[in-house]
Amino acid sequence: MTIEGVSGRTSYLGSAIINLKTQLDTLTQQLASGKKSTSYAGLGVDAGVATGLRSQISGIASFANTATVLNTRINIANLSLEGISSAASQVKAAAAGSTLTLDNAGKTAGQKTAMASFTQTIALLNTEVGGRYLFSGRSTDTPATQPADVILNGSGTRAGLNQVIDERGLADGTNALGRLVITSPSPTSVTIGEDVAGSPFGLKLSAITSTLTGATVTGPAPPAAPPGAPSEISVSLGATNPNDGDKVRFTFSLPDGTTESIELTASSAVPTPVDGFAIGATPADTAANLNSALNTAVGTLANTSLVAASAITASDNFFSSSPPLRVDTATNPPVALRNGTPADTVSWYAGESGTDPARGTAVAGVDQSISVQYGARANEHAFVEALKSMAVYAAVTTNANNPNANAQITALNSRTVDNLAVHPGQQSIQDIQADFAGAQAAIKTAKDRQIQTGAIAQSMLDSIQGINDNEVAAKILAFQTALQASYQTTASLYQMSLVKFL
Repeated sequence: MTIEGVSGRTSYLGSAIINLKTQLDTLTQQLASGKKSTSYAGLGVDAGVATGLRSQISGIASFANTATVLNTRINIANLSLEGISSAASQVKAAAAGSTLTLDNAGKTAGQKTAMASFTQTIALLNTEVGGRYLFSGRSTDTPATQPADVILNGSGTRAGLNQVIDERGLADGTNALGRLVITSPSPTSVTIGEDVAGSPFGLKLSAITSTLTGATVTGPAPPAAPPGAPSEISVSLGATNPNDGDKVRFTFSLPDGTTESIELTASSAVPTPVDGFAIGATPADTAANLNSALNTAVGTLANTSLVAASAITASDNFFSSSPPLRVDTATNPPVALRNGTPADTVSWYAGESGTDPARGTAVAGVDQSISVQYGARANEHAFVEALKSMAVYAAVTTNANNPNANAQITALNSRTVDNLAVHPGQQSIQDIQADFAGAQAAIKTAKDRQIQTGAIAQSMLDSIQGINDNEVAAKILAFQTALQASYQTTASLYQMSLVKFL
């Protein structure tokens, strides 16, 4: 009879021990990592679901990072907008309450405030975040504007705003009669007309009204011949003198779109009151007095309100037009505007220009189907209105020795206040802030939804690949006990001999 060794009979015990040890190692690894398996293969049929959930959670994290970056950019842009709005408000308040005292440079205290505010606004429009300029449209690597000093004073052969204002003032005839011509075609008549038909410069005739007894007024319209002649207004006194207190009113259009009126009153008082003309011994004498009074009044208008209107129009042509417009000096006197060239005129805006909405120049996805627009261009209407009003107020200088100096400053102050006010139907800084607020609201809504979705996805993923620590620990103890018993049994069997068995 053959007796086999113990090892042959108990080899299955070794396999069982190895199996127990493998399961114990797996449980120990699960307890250490908190996961059922370190590979998708270990998840079995749930591997596909886990992959999808992980992808979804990763996408949500990516959107969260995008939202953080966008909120940072928009928050900084909003700070810039608040600064620009505050600067414009300061200039408006300064113009409304500014004294008329001029310093050695011909500036008021309000104009000094405007200079500081304009410089600050230019700096804010050139705000950069992480190498990205926020107000340059799609040209995110380019500052939005030229430096403030270059815009005002030019650079090299390129003219800045100051030169454009000076050229426009000369073209508008601000030191004479505003490009108007006053004549007396007959002894008893006075005519006032524009110097050139179709010219954009100087005062333009708008209307005339009269209560002068026996007088006839005509215009404004071109004379009957020749065709295309400049517009004119005529007052003919006829054969009788006007009565005391009779009035004639001339209304003019200024280059900036405003209107001004001159009202002259017939008077027999001595001396003749301000804004009056003396009733002479004959209608011819009275017409001569009317001519003289009209020359004086138009000259004052040209040296006061027209000065401010001319400067504001020059600033509008400089900031609102691309390329900027300036006086064409090819003829004397000038009769037209021309486009400035890159070689001779500063173009203040250096960013990307386009006809599409500025907000659409920067778009980012914050969810699978949601994108927000947060772009901006420094040449948007609201910015241009603020810039050109602050710049022209800061740029104009006034000669303190000019008897009309106070009236010039007053005219400039009133126009600056009006231009910096919010006008219904026109874009304002607050409108741009509202656009950014809408973008941030969309970001927050998407982020809140993603947080909830992410929590649900993570919970599902944890249920698939996660473990119950208590359950695994209990299994480990059970396997450790079984493994210990298996080791003891196997050891006993390997020590068994025939003698001990018998």
